[in-house]
Amino acid sequence: QVRLVESGGGLVQAGGSLRLSCAASGRTFSFYSVGWFRQPPGKEREFIATINYNGQNTYHADSVKGRFTISRDNVKDMVYLQMNSLKPEDTAVYFCAANPVDDTWLRPGAYGSWGQGTQVTVSS
Repeated sequence: QVRLVESGGGLVQAGGSLRLSCAASGRTFSFYSVGWFRQPPGKEREFIATINYNGQNTYHADSVKGRFTISRDNVKDMVYLQMNSLKPEDTAVYFCAANPVDDTWLRPGAYGSWGQGTQVTVSS
């Protein structure tokens, strides 16, 4: 299992930007597909974006397409989520997750390694 730690969350006004980071350790992270998910208060965890092991393939949920961008730096064992044009409905705890198989994984159950999450709050 790879260990994941998210950072970069915080309080931002609507229309603002944040960049979340997901730091990995423990295994060869460059082999893993990585996903970002979020869980708004009182709601289920939802898929945001995923990136394959070498960063050549990405997929974003319709709700964030054009505003959020997932990327990775395998030299630093990091995955990022750049979030622009934030809306109050983006308020949630954001999680990164990893899967050792190279594919486009959309379901939370496909991921075996999870970070502890980072809170993002967007004020109106």
